[in-house]
Amino acid sequence: MKKLRGILLAIGIALGLPLPALAGFAEGAMAYNNRNYTLAYKEILPLAKAGNADAEHLLGLMYYMGRGVPQDYRQALAWHRKAAAKGKADAQYVVGAMYYTGNAVIQDHKEAVVWFRKAAEQGHADAQQVLGLMYRYHIGGMPQDNVIAYMLWNLAAANGSSNAAEQRAAVVKAMSPEQIEEGQALSAGWKPGTPLPRSSRTGGG
Repeated sequence: MKKLRGILLAIGIALGLPLPALAGFAEGAMAYNNRNYTLAYKEILPLAKAGNADAEHLLGLMYYMGRGVPQDYRQALAWHRKAAAKGKADAQYVVGAMYYTGNAVIQDHKEAVVWFRKAAEQGHADAQQVLGLMYRYHIGGMPQDNVIAYMLWNLAAANGSSNAAEQRAAVVKAMSPEQIEEGQALSAGWKPGTPLPRSSRTGGG
């Protein structure tokens, strides 16, 4: 289905690695980005074992992608869970994606929503974009709510998501002026680190 492909595409795109400037982590991340996965693993493993959330996330990606280690979705999930529990938005997003697709866990769209929401509430653009799709198409127990979808895509587009910008342009065609106004107001009034609304006044389908 088109909506499923859109979510899986968003998940696949997000598995690249941003390079945070953290002491002790930069060497491993640089090696990873330079495709020197053996060196990356050597640098990252001790940091991950010591509880560094960025290292846990990167090690999880290495297991997810099979880079420098045998591909192992269970290990990927385990390391991402550790980072997600520490509030790492990228890891929360990947945990959500693994629940959505059923990688290493029983597929559970409602649990995916929990993790996507955690990341989205930190301003994670890919999580906002996918959560918007789940509201638009009534997935994972989400109410069908075009206004919340529009709000989420507005936020994600402002953070550079071209997919969200396209989806926002499409959903506008099915929205009334009142709904668009509410979606604009919700996105303008929301701040990262605060809860996202779970329903709108005018957008229920």
